[in-house]
Amino acid sequence: MVILETKCGKISGIEKDGYALFLGVPYARAGRFEYAKPVSNWGQGQGMDDVFDASQMGKACPQMRTYHEHLEIPERNFYHKEFRQGLTFEYDENCLNLNIWMPWKKDSQPKDSAYPVMIFIHGGGFDSGANSESPFNGTVYAKRGIVCVFINYRVGILGYLTHPEIQAKYGRNGNFGLDDQLTAIKWVKENIGSFGGDANNITLAGQSAGAISIQYLCLNQQNKGLFKNALMISGGGKFPDFALPRPAEETQAYWNDFMTAAAAKTFDDLKNISLQKIFDTMDSFKATRKDNTYNTMPVIDGFLLPEPVQKLIKNPLKINYMLGYTNCDLYAPLMAFIGHKFAGANGAFVYFFDIDAKGDEKKAFHSSDLRYIFGTLDKSWRPYTQKDQAASQMIIDYIANFVKMGNPNTEDAVGTAEGLPKWKANKAGYKKALRFTEKTEKTKMVKPPYLRLTWNMIFKGKQI
Repeated sequence: MVILETKCGKISGIEKDGYALFLGVPYARAGRFEYAKPVSNWGQGQGMDDVFDASQMGKACPQMRTYHEHLEIPERNFYHKEFRQGLTFEYDENCLNLNIWMPWKKDSQPKDSAYPVMIFIHGGGFDSGANSESPFNGTVYAKRGIVCVFINYRVGILGYLTHPEIQAKYGRNGNFGLDDQLTAIKWVKENIGSFGGDANNITLAGQSAGAISIQYLCLNQQNKGLFKNALMISGGGKFPDFALPRPAEETQAYWNDFMTAAAAKTFDDLKNISLQKIFDTMDSFKATRKDNTYNTMPVIDGFLLPEPVQKLIKNPLKINYMLGYTNCDLYAPLMAFIGHKFAGANGAFVYFFDIDAKGDEKKAFHSSDLRYIFGTLDKSWRPYTQKDQAASQMIIDYIANFVKMGNPNTEDAVGTAEGLPKWKANKAGYKKALRFTEKTEKTKMVKPPYLRLTWNMIFKGKQI
């Protein structure tokens, strides 16, 4: 057991060989359809001498799969098998918690060192996901001297509903999930020193909807100084027309229709009906609509997203960026094109993950790089090989360098002592990605293979 003194009180975690972990750490609390308030005292009035037990995973945000898993749908079944099968998840509206991995040596105190910090935001299409899914483990980074934090935040209706009464009360509308993420980042910056972290060297990382969320956070100049680096996995720069945030008021008709379907005559009715009824109604309601995606994601609220993304994208935060895509990603050619466009304008490092999945005929599917990034290949049903493990170690080395220095290469900008090939940043006139393959010796900078990406999207992507 490890016990730390923090600004929020004492906390006990789990001691391991070379690291310690603290699970289910509350960073904020929020009522339904209310914005989160940061936690400042875990004792909740019980006294600062109490020790908060951080030995169990926190509860995830209630979501459709809580009540209607629908594993008969091929895509849902596919990702259930990849990231959730065999695990137990608990759901509760009190879900704003973190999992923290920190470097730890027995009989040493975290104040002896200030370690760089990586905060990870999970994906799930803005309507699902949890920080306890099987790829998410910070051990490999803690052992490399990095504090690794995974966020739980609100998703789906609990994260992105809009209503006039929200606007009237707060002067902004919707985006509870995006606000949770920002609240978590601010809490980490304020408190991570107690876990040995350097509050002035924070990297945001996320995949899919988590990566897009990071992109949005990087488009608001009010967030300047909160973090130094951003890693966007299968989502950076990705702004196809169908995924652009709409003004909050334009989504309210959708949610009014939902309230009618749920027999909620007032906003208070909706705030007080059972979660079972909410998700039972949502299950049947979505089946009647073709505009669900447009209305169940972040919105232009004049606060977190102050203006249309098409305008904000021209002036992102001046920080260090890294982004990547796989060879059979969602809308892979578009993701590559827009990702490289953003990268070229902002000096970003881009990777192309070109390692096909093992055990079936899948290509490198959307988010298949996650297990390589977190060194969790051994937690998968797929028959990964030693070559996969070697590729994973190479990717982890690059990312650890990026988290520590804002550059995946060493300070001499030639290549690391481990012999990693030079990873060149994009710029005007140079738009290439570092290609990761099973053969680590063939890792090199390449042009995006748009023809192959298009082929995979049309013919291989349909498998899931």
